[in-house]
Amino acid sequence: MTDIEDSETDESSCGCKLGRVADKYDLSGLDNDLIAYWTGDADEQLSTRQLATYVNQQILSAALANADIPPREGEIENTYRLLTDDDVSSGTRVQTRNELQRDGVPVEQVESDFVSHQTVYNHLTKCLETELEKPSDEEQLERSREKLAALQNRTEAVTSDTIARLDRKDLIDIGEFNVTVSVTVTCEECLQEYTVRELLDERSCNCQSQS
Repeated sequence: MTDIEDSETDESSCGCKLGRVADKYDLSGLDNDLIAYWTGDADEQLSTRQLATYVNQQILSAALANADIPPREGEIENTYRLLTDDDVSSGTRVQTRNELQRDGVPVEQVESDFVSHQTVYNHLTKCLETELEKPSDEEQLERSREKLAALQNRTEAVTSDTIARLDRKDLIDIGEFNVTVSVTVTCEECLQEYTVRELLDERSCNCQSQS
């Protein structure tokens, strides 16, 4: 009998599916992680949909470990995408499932253990009695600044990597270069342009201020 099967007989921390699955796959500390990510006590705040993906990837990781398959970097995320993403072809999904099955992973059981975002929400609010406090206006603005800045930095990094790769392949010819991404917001009424940070700092455009 496998470790996962052994753990099925253990008493669950709660009666919901997520609690049973956490016990089954020995996902210790999962409840604390879910609370921290949902409430924003962690470095980032995740929605229940994102948390469902997080839980399911933990399940998949535990199943691979139980089959003595050491996951490579990024493999869990990619394998989960191949199993669940609507954009993945049925042929690719079947191939992925067959490969996992051949490696000793009980794919059908693992997939049936995946949880939905509603299950995560119910577990957080009912089992863990966690409430999501509404952030203040300033907190919402600051989170928006950080999110948009991260997206801008990501765009700069991807663009820089792409240009460098094309240059190495001699598909383009460029010397030393820098990539700068600038996003502006234009009010169609007063035609005033703002950077995103300026608009979030000002919290209104000229015509709104004047009115």
